Amino acid sequence: MQQLKESKDFTSFLLGLEHGNLCISYFNTLIDTDVLHRDVLPFLNKSSSTLEDAVHDLPIESLIFTRTPSDIQNHLLIGYLSLTMEGKNDQAVLVKAGSQKSRPVTFPEVEFSVIGPKEALVESLDTNLNLIRKRLPIHELKVEELLVGKLSKTRVAVLHIDGICNKENVTTVIQRISSLNVNQIIDSSYISQMIEDNKNSPFPQFIDTERPDRLAAVLGEGKLVILVDGAPHGLLGPATLVEFFTASEDYFLNWTLASFFRLIRFFAVLFSILITPIYVAILTYHYELLPKNLINTLVISRSGIPFPPILEALVLELVIELLREAGARLPTKVGQTIGIVGGIVIGTASVEAGLTSNVLLIIVALSALASFTTPVYQMGNTIRLIRFPFLLMAYYIGILGVAISFCFMLIHLLRITTLGKPYLEPLFPPKIQDLKDSLIRLPFSFLSKHPIKGQTDKTQKHKD
Repeated sequence: MQQLKESKDFTSFLLGLEHGNLCISYFNTLIDTDVLHRDVLPFLNKSSSTLEDAVHDLPIESLIFTRTPSDIQNHLLIGYLSLTMEGKNDQAVLVKAGSQKSRPVTFPEVEFSVIGPKEALVESLDTNLNLIRKRLPIHELKVEELLVGKLSKTRVAVLHIDGICNKENVTTVIQRISSLNVNQIIDSSYISQMIEDNKNSPFPQFIDTERPDRLAAVLGEGKLVILVDGAPHGLLGPATLVEFFTASEDYFLNWTLASFFRLIRFFAVLFSILITPIYVAILTYHYELLPKNLINTLVISRSGIPFPPILEALVLELVIELLREAGARLPTKVGQTIGIVGGIVIGTASVEAGLTSNVLLIIVALSALASFTTPVYQMGNTIRLIRFPFLLMAYYIGILGVAISFCFMLIHLLRITTLGKPYLEPLFPPKIQDLKDSLIRLPFSFLSKHPIKGQTDKTQKHKD
């Protein structure tokens, strides 16, 4: 107590009883004072002589009796009241009175959809658990809670449905989180980086989502969910590459429309990665691949350009990244203005000054636009990064360099695992049953069975 009193927000006072004084201690910045004045002080038995009798009538769900100083200190630091009898410091009663201040549930900002639920996770772990539990009111939904971080003591919850989720995945995640030796966990992204199978890969291996409806849906498919107190995003895994291009809105539309839009996203990703390197490779080494009419157009657009195609492409790509980064870091209204006005002004001025060709400007703009179609933000960042190695290889050895880069990327994807499962499932190794919700989405009548990768050991043995 003497150590805690050194902090100015720590409060301790004596309440007179008939047979002694009751010492009440707490951090006034952590507790709800209404609980103290409404549910504790009026119900204390002032004629009692023991601590147990004094708190016997408190209308509190659970009281903790302890003699351990470390327990008292730890509970005080998470919003508990400590009640002790003056002169009898052998026992304390801990009363839960934490202040539950958090922002209200709002619309999704990153994964907004025109059709479907309009709720998003918030920073309160209890609120997020409520949003998921009300969508899955079943006793099979299990919540395992851990404390992570020597300084932050962050609550981390691992959710799964017993009987559907593979217990090996749950055990692996809990072991990895429990073994973390860190000082602070501020956000769920800390957890995802520390427990990934391939920590040096630019490809994310857990899907970060702010939609409780998506988390509830994947729990029913046999996946597990990780929620962190203080993080408005949840992690779901094991995740496959195909799922990073799946939007929640795909399940709110007709299956033909959803499949069409999903195929557009896959095409847009390939277009975003390959179009600029192919342009550089063709202009540097492979003019013969172009039709004569197109060659005339390119010659006219590049006449007077003082830079080689690779330097021109790198400069434009970096300008696009600068505009995107500036727009993301500035306030919303200012960022939108900078992105639109900056793109128009810089693009027009660079073409008129003869520093870049209008054809390449169009290609780079379309490439940036295509990268925005990725529903998961982390995968969009990965696409932005891997475009540059493709560009350099295209400059050194042309189309062959693009092909080699693509092969290296494919080999890397084949080597990645997520919680021990292949990253390219169900494409490789092929799982015919799971292809019904991969590149395309079939009608719901075909989606009634759980995916093979999410089945429990018992289900798989029965099938074998």
